[in-house]
Amino acid sequence: MSEKPYNVLFICTGNSARSILAEALLNHAGRGRFRAYSAGSHPTGTVNPGALDALGSLGIPATGARSKNWDEFAAPAAPSMDFIFTVCDSAAGEVCPVWPGHPMTAHWGMPDPAAVSGTPEEVRLAFRDAAVTLKRRIDLMLALPLSTLDAMATQHELRGIGKR
Repeated sequence: MSEKPYNVLFICTGNSARSILAEALLNHAGRGRFRAYSAGSHPTGTVNPGALDALGSLGIPATGARSKNWDEFAAPAAPSMDFIFTVCDSAAGEVCPVWPGHPMTAHWGMPDPAAVSGTPEEVRLAFRDAAVTLKRRIDLMLALPLSTLDAMATQHELRGIGKR
């Protein structure tokens, strides 16, 4: 691969489920064209076991998954992001740090599987549904001809994906 991979940050308030899922899914599907990260505005400090189980059921490795603060990615030594996606409504409404490099942003909000109460099977299905929804959105993003779309067209397409 001769060109630099795109850096992508997925943000959720707790960085324990949805953003962790998205990070692992994109790192797997991006095949080196993308380098995904995740963070939270108020991280829980732990990765939800349901997220790890959902990834495992899809055969996606979650190597190195950890809950971390978004400040880590606003620091001067942090990788410069090309794209930032919020995956929960509360994080989308928060005042974010100023991101180096002025990345494109989009909101891909979805229900929090960690908030589901019920039987173990119902909770497992909520995590599986979240993972499948994120995988579909990531697959749509990967299908975009990013190198040939202008910035406005790319921004439009990325925001539209979050509504699917």
